[in-house]
Amino acid sequence: MIGRIAVVTDSASYLPEHVRRRFGVYIVPLTVTIDGRDYSEGIDLDADGFYPMLEHASAVTTSQPAPGIILEAYRAAAAEGAESIISIHIGAALSGTLQSARLAASMASIPVTVIDSGQASFAEGLVVWEVIDALVLGVDAGRAPDIAREAAARVGNTFVVKALDLMRRGGRLEQGARADAVPVLAYSDGLVRVSGNADTVDRAVTLMADTIREAAAAARHGLRVGIGHGAAEPIARELRRHVCVMPGVDEVIDYIVGPSIGAHAGAGNAGAVYIDRVPYEV
Repeated sequence: MIGRIAVVTDSASYLPEHVRRRFGVYIVPLTVTIDGRDYSEGIDLDADGFYPMLEHASAVTTSQPAPGIILEAYRAAAAEGAESIISIHIGAALSGTLQSARLAASMASIPVTVIDSGQASFAEGLVVWEVIDALVLGVDAGRAPDIAREAAARVGNTFVVKALDLMRRGGRLEQGARADAVPVLAYSDGLVRVSGNADTVDRAVTLMADTIREAAAAARHGLRVGIGHGAAEPIARELRRHVCVMPGVDEVIDYIVGPSIGAHAGAGNAGAVYIDRVPYEV
């Protein structure tokens, strides 16, 4: 909690544990359904358990939390002394979580501001983190929606996946990857697009690193970069090696792509999200 303001987000944000603990962020789990059985992300299913199951699963889907689950988080925050809540969630173009949060907010006993991050995975987490940073500096909570919107516009990403067919079935991948190539992808405006093709995974890592290098060179204040993967640690490790020595990169965070995103990206996904940090004025 920051003063008397509680922050709530969902499990797809993959917010670092040290941030969650320091600021008492409430995490609402998304539901992952594997062959007809429901799991709550981060509670009874994590990445370590998910990817081996994915390999043999016939059907994997995700769904938003019920409003009652989100309301439980709001009630817990109120019981612990919060006077207001800022609830930031996975983009509405990707999930119905925002709709559930709005329904829950209408039943909460304290004011709740529900914000669409416009993002998913750690890109969503970066938006949440930017709002937290601003609140810690004493920025008025009423500015949180604008801060989140501005942060979402500054977030960039670059990644690779193996299971392109999974994403095509979900309707989120723009056609454009050559059959004999390793596509380098980017998410924006609700679509995953092919930003480049590489002949090898090593070349794909180089292309991803080049994207981050360009962003770091253009950054006004310095990049916060998250390097993540789902069952593709060697790729993430190599990308991190490039990023850690880049001028203009202030901070590098490792994260794991969990079940709610891995269900769509498939095993073998890796990449980076990044944001040019802003020194907020009170």
